[in-house]
Amino acid sequence: MQLPFEQFPALSAIGICRHVFTQRIPGIDVSHDKAEALRRLESAHREIRNAIGISDWPLLTAQQIHGSNVAIIDAPVESDRIALGVYAADCCAVYLLDPKTPAVGLVHSGRKGTELGVVTNAITQMVECFGSTPAELIVQLSPCIRPPHYEIDFAAEIIEQCRAQGVLEIHDSGVCTACDLDRYYSYRAEKGKTGRMLALIGLDSTIAIRRKTVRL
Repeated sequence: MQLPFEQFPALSAIGICRHVFTQRIPGIDVSHDKAEALRRLESAHREIRNAIGISDWPLLTAQQIHGSNVAIIDAPVESDRIALGVYAADCCAVYLLDPKTPAVGLVHSGRKGTELGVVTNAITQMVECFGSTPAELIVQLSPCIRPPHYEIDFAAEIIEQCRAQGVLEIHDSGVCTACDLDRYYSYRAEKGKTGRMLALIGLDSTIAIRRKTVRL
């Protein structure tokens, strides 16, 4: 059986990171609260991580509270390769890639997070902590809920916030999670009893270091 996940051409083309956005896992009953749904999905998500070659990378996820705070990881944690992860079921996973520094970021931005400017904060932190230049960033928006299934088009607001920061290359999947329940989980459409998609990104430090060496 083909593993249910997708990857984005704009991120794959750069060749210095591993990433994935999981889809609905067939045959798993996720009509439970979030903790139980994630427990049931854990094995399938681990299998997908293995399929993209990051099963042995430490996975760092944040406590998602629909706020605007951003955590910075500027040193290896148990490994020289780490994966950042967020869970989503209608909210947008926003992938940030700086191919020059190099550095990556991953933001969970729904209605409230977008209103509070969490993506703007993440870009600001990448500039301040890693010396990133917004015009050189690559931004990718995952599938998320959109009108008419939701009253706010927060994906459009995220794009405008990125542009306001000077980001030039922004890619949007354009896909609505509530429109395709065969492929995605939707918190709103399934009234809160559903699973979560796992968004992952990790910098392939071996390739990144090799490229830096070549530049020198």
